[in-house]
Amino acid sequence: MKKAVIYTRVSTKKEEQESSLARQRSELEGLAQKYGLGVVKVIEEQQSGYEIDRDGIFEMLAVFSEKQADTLLIQDDTRLGRGNAKMALIHQLHKLGVTVCTVQDQGKLVLSETDSMVLDIVSIVEEHQRKLHNLKIRRGMRQAVENGYRPARNLKGGGKGGRRKKEVPVEEIVRLRNNGLTFHELAATLRGLGFDLSKATAHRRYREYINSAGD
Repeated sequence: MKKAVIYTRVSTKKEEQESSLARQRSELEGLAQKYGLGVVKVIEEQQSGYEIDRDGIFEMLAVFSEKQADTLLIQDDTRLGRGNAKMALIHQLHKLGVTVCTVQDQGKLVLSETDSMVLDIVSIVEEHQRKLHNLKIRRGMRQAVENGYRPARNLKGGGKGGRRKKEVPVEEIVRLRNNGLTFHELAATLRGLGFDLSKATAHRRYREYINSAGD
């Protein structure tokens, strides 16, 4: 069974708004039942939708980041927020792989043409920023190698017996990972410097380093 988070919000703490929270929750529980979703958390907030610094929002994102749920249930997209706050949250939920369902749409959230266009633009800009960041790192590393730096000197001792470990710069793997690169990206970066390295090997060496550091 898929797991869901119910999120309700009103803008003020007036008495009539509290009844709106109860109504939203009731409708969303019905939506969860309709689609056979198990509700793991119900979050209620009484704050302006233009404000993104909300405890409930961070609580919700933490649940999804920790893979405790994969579906968000809301009355409509304005419950997430208004203006830029709403678009930022929808973009973040999309990156986390969260399915957003609404009472208004009686299923998956249907974005307006304008909102869809904004999200497409944000995704394109973010992708190009990531590429520029990775290219800057690669150019810096190439220049360092040309100036005599040899990352392979940072290698720890190899294992005993069996296949010989690939010679890869473990500390560079850790540094690139700490700079926010995915294992796919850092493996590609090091391959560009002449290291025979796969994403799986990069991940394994990183875990070995972290585990040894914790001993």
